[in-house]
Amino acid sequence: MENLVAHQLNERLATSGLRSTVQRQQVYDVLLQRRDHPTAEEVFIRAKTGSPEISIATVYNCLDALVKCGLVRQVNLDRSATRYCPNMHEHFHFYCDGCGTIYDIDSPAKGPATLRVQVPDGFTIGHCEISVRGSCPACNKKRE
Repeated sequence: MENLVAHQLNERLATSGLRSTVQRQQVYDVLLQRRDHPTAEEVFIRAKTGSPEISIATVYNCLDALVKCGLVRQVNLDRSATRYCPNMHEHFHFYCDGCGTIYDIDSPAKGPATLRVQVPDGFTIGHCEISVRGSCPACNKKRE
């Protein structure tokens, strides 16, 4: 599985005109290990355990490259720090107001073209981001 992920990363970087580096692989691995939508600082802290020499600037550059080549998407909720998500399938995000965790929710529609949204004539939807806020099961239990 690791070789397949590394091959996909290398192929996607190459088709985007970017080269594969150990640091990009490390940052991508961090994102795949725990799909909890970490911030760049959280990625940096996790990456340092495997690569103590990595810098925060390198992590930002790696995240930028992964976003540019379509392996990772940025998740922006309100005014909080940008988070990173390696799930490139159409999905929504659920933000728990209690603990701050972000969860992926599968989209009932299979792509933005099938999503029923009324847009003015001449407009075309290319990408849709929907985030839902509320309480996760663990936070609901704490309140009971």
